[in-house]
Amino acid sequence: DEPTTGLHFHDIEALLGVLHKLRDEGNTVVVIEHNLDVIKTADWIVDLGPEGGHRGGTVLVTGTPEDVAAHPDSYTGQFLAKMLPNTSARPEQPAAVANKPDARPPRKEKPVKKAAAKKAAAPAKKKAAK
Repeated sequence: DEPTTGLHFHDIEALLGVLHKLRDEGNTVVVIEHNLDVIKTADWIVDLGPEGGHRGGTVLVTGTPEDVAAHPDSYTGQFLAKMLPNTSARPEQPAAVANKPDARPPRKEKPVKKAAAKKAAAPAKKKAAK
């Protein structure tokens, strides 16, 4: 259950190496994890939800990380899609959603964090001061 909790990034990398070696040797490895950097390396995901507690526990989607990323009701998939290769080229709506007439509207992007906005504005301020 959440083997990466409290581990340094270097230690997580080592742990993933061990887990992948076990898999490569023919073993089945089952991990309960919330760390997206770990989830994206899985061969197969069982995504439970849609929420936690009494509003959760339903299997939303099973499949590869790409399958989960394409599922419209998966919160994990929404965040995972941003981390997977080629997801920048993905349409705003995954194909599974775009082909449904009753599909939800496209996801809204999160606003830029204040620190990133300040960093982007700094060169403009400096230039204006000259």
